[in-house]
Amino acid sequence: MTATEQWESFWRTAPPDPGSVFWDADPAHTAQRHLPLFAPHFGGGLPVVDAGCGNGTQTAFLAARFAPVLGVDLSPAAIELARGLPDAGGAEFRVLDLTDARAAAVLHAELGDAHVYLRGVLHQCTPEDRARVAASLAVLLGERGRAFVVEPAAAAKAELLGLMRRAEGPPASLAAVFGHGIAPMEMADTALAALCEAAGLAVLDAGREPLRTTEHGPDGGPVELPSQWLVVGR
Repeated sequence: MTATEQWESFWRTAPPDPGSVFWDADPAHTAQRHLPLFAPHFGGGLPVVDAGCGNGTQTAFLAARFAPVLGVDLSPAAIELARGLPDAGGAEFRVLDLTDARAAAVLHAELGDAHVYLRGVLHQCTPEDRARVAASLAVLLGERGRAFVVEPAAAAKAELLGLMRRAEGPPASLAAVFGHGIAPMEMADTALAALCEAAGLAVLDAGREPLRTTEHGPDGGPVELPSQWLVVGR
């Protein structure tokens, strides 16, 4: 089964209720938390692309603060869910495979240089596809765009394994990810900057920030994965 087929299967069967998908946390704990980190870099009135937007939760938040905003995902089922949001804040959505540099070039020809929000996409790709996504990212940015890229750190693996090995069984939202053949892959912390630099992008800012999920631990507190973030551009 290809990655597109896996994601299409996942989103076709994903519960529509808010918070039912493992990474689909409320924007107040995700994009809003990231906003002070990337907003100073997202200037010039450029379009914003939410790359790997899934069901559009974060895209809608971005659309309330930037314009225009476009959410793209390789899964038609995800885009269908995103288009059904009751309040998308003016965001538009379309199917686009980030591993296809030609498709990225077509979008760049339409939008011009754009800023990109990329959250939790690369670690779920094969090493070969990571390089392709990074190349597409560089195409979308052009000369003036900036990208905010955030990924679980290598230390997140232990957190995920702990959830999968819980005595009462793994959370349904996480089990669904693995059940569709989507397995978060281990990515060294140094690999994120290296991928971007290999695509011709420079790291302009970087740091660490917990990445909220929709699950809660035994103490009732939210499960947050260690993560690293970069702002990259030409």
